[in-house]
This record gives sequence, structure tokens and C-alpha cells, in this order.
Amino acid sequence: MSTYLIVGGSSGIGRTLVDRLLAKNHQLIVWSRERRDLPQHDHLQFHAVDVTADDLPKDSIPPTLDGLVYCPGTIDLKSFRSLKPELFRQSFDINVIGAAKCIQAAERALKKSEGSSSVVLFSTVAVSKGMPFHAAVASAKGAVEGLTRSLAAEFAPQVRVNAIAPSLTDTPLAGSLLKTEDKRQAGAERHPLKRIGQAEDMAAMADFLLSQEAAFITAQIIGIDGGLSSL
Repeated sequence: MSTYLIVGGSSGIGRTLVDRLLAKNHQLIVWSRERRDLPQHDHLQFHAVDVTADDLPKDSIPPTLDGLVYCPGTIDLKSFRSLKPELFRQSFDINVIGAAKCIQAAERALKKSEGSSSVVLFSTVAVSKGMPFHAAVASAKGAVEGLTRSLAAEFAPQVRVNAIAPSLTDTPLAGSLLKTEDKRQAGAERHPLKRIGQAEDMAAMADFLLSQEAAFITAQIIGIDGGLSSL
């Protein structure tokens, strides 16, 4: 049984990951703005926090932590000419600064894990594959990829650091992009596998990267994108 900190664990991919980890009897600390439908569970400790604005509940981090997953993100698709500097700052704050703050808070506990502990971040396929209207999110997630590799080098060998780069995924965050059947079908057709991603696809990879089965994997940006980035 391991102990993990899941940031943004009450919705989307993070929420699906929580269910997977609880099913394996892991101990979870969840930081999120709202509890939503997170279960009351002996192995789950919830703290309401906005990681971009609030003081982090560092006292909730145990002396030893086996992994951290940072799930908060943004999808602001606008033409470049309409993007104001504030939107770039907001994307950077949520995707990069929020992640950095949480990792800094947990660093000592992560380095005390008996095996190699694991940090999992989230990028996007739009970093490696240029897409129109993605300037804000791709810029921020590109910084996440740089952070991933830098920390993997700095924290080795005690802590592994990897990022998952999804394509369009059926989560509340992407709700406006999937609100009609036509949009869903168009999104699916863009992918060689002819479907859009599911939260379970991403949560399964995060679960794997947290585990000791991934003990020889670090500094990787792993595309879970239906082949979109390569084919």
C-alpha cells in the first residue's frame, strides 16, 4: 500500500484515478477546490484548496509520500490576436506555477519513499503537434514538459518525473468541445484510432507511472493521443 497526493482529484482524469487507486487500497490525500462526489473513505483525506491562490495545506502531507499527480489544467482555445496577456498568465499559473508549488511542498516527503517515488504531470498533444487556436495552452504545457525534464534530472534517482500528453479527452474540462454529437464525431475522426480519449485511458497511464512497474521510466512525455501526434 502506497500513499499518494492527487491534486485536482475531484473531477475528470483525477477523479477516475482516485477510484483506481482506492480500489487497490492505497492511501490518498486529495487537494481540490471542491469535493464534488469524492467518496467518504477511510483511505481518502480531502482538503479544499485552490492551489493558485490559497496557502497549501502542507500539514496534510505525511512524512513519506510515494507519489504526486497534478491534474489541474486549462483549455482556452482562441485566435492568437484575441489572446490577452492575462490569459497567458492564467494558463501559466494553473498549469506550471500550481504544479511547481505542489511539488515544492511535497519534495522532502517524496524523497523519503522507500522505492523511487513518482511525480506525474499533464501536458497536451498540442505541444508536439501544432494546432491553431492553442497558443495559450500549448505555451503553458510546453513549460510543463520543460519542468518535467528538469525535475527528472534534479530529483534522480530518488524521484521519477514524467508527463502524460493527452489528446482530446471526454472530461468536464473539454465539455464545450464535445457538447454536440457532431463535435464528438469530428473529434473522433481526427484520430487514427477514430475515437476521442476517455478519462480512464489517462488514469490508467498515471496509475502505471506511479507504480514500481514504471521504476525505470523518468523524464518522459508519454503521448496518449490515439496516434494523433505520430500518424
